[in-house]
Amino acid sequence: MALRFLVPAMAFFGFLAAASPAQAQADAKGSQDHPLVTRMPGFYIDTYAVEEFAAFDPTVIGGKDTHWEGKKFAIAYDLKEGATRVSTLQIVRNYEAAIRRIGGALLGGDERRMTGEIRKDGAMTGVYVEVFNDGRNFSVTIVESQAMRQDVVADAAAMGKDLDASGKTIIYGIHFDTGSAALKPDSEPALAEMVKLMTGTPALKAFVVGHTDNVGAADMNLKLSSARAEALVKALVARGIAAMRLRSFGAGPFSPVASNREETGRAKNRRVELVEQ
Repeated sequence: MALRFLVPAMAFFGFLAAASPAQAQADAKGSQDHPLVTRMPGFYIDTYAVEEFAAFDPTVIGGKDTHWEGKKFAIAYDLKEGATRVSTLQIVRNYEAAIRRIGGALLGGDERRMTGEIRKDGAMTGVYVEVFNDGRNFSVTIVESQAMRQDVVADAAAMGKDLDASGKTIIYGIHFDTGSAALKPDSEPALAEMVKLMTGTPALKAFVVGHTDNVGAADMNLKLSSARAEALVKALVARGIAAMRLRSFGAGPFSPVASNREETGRAKNRRVELVEQ
């Protein structure tokens, strides 16, 4: 009696075994190629992870150490069963050509690794490719460099403590579009705290000082920082703060608080400060 069920059961498990390799060669659920670069033919996505803000230090062969921070995509590709295998070097050279074709620069590499950067409109995207197992597997790590979103806006009390301690305070949460002096709507919470500070300390008179990074000509950055400071003064006056208590000033790129060599430092340098008169 048991033999009547043995053959169907073996057939069922045989089906599972046959189906498993095909299923394993499908892209991981929810994964996709990064829109900047596609995959080599004959490969599928084995693992896929995205972090909204993370750090990554690519291996730069023959170049200087590099540190990236921003939105990080980590994609691992495996060769499909039966697909034609290409050489390790062919994979590397294909990605090098792709980076050059979209206007990027190669930072370094060897026969199985490459590091490149694409810089456009003040943003940087880093691409790191590493090949394993004679071309059967490779990984692509892409970091879209950006300043970490400022979720915490300094409140009036914290601003007041900074002013008491050092005579100035950096105003977190004041945002402008690139190259623009127009305040973005998400600056409203920080503006409200500035109004609260000025209202609560009626004797306070302050310089509103705009700062930029060093990207672009210095004279243009001076004009931009001045325009941004003026825009902030106008916004505060429109909210009831007496104009005589405020003076705008643009410092441009001449008073950085961090290195301008990396985007994270440049983001810190693009700021507005309140300085006691």
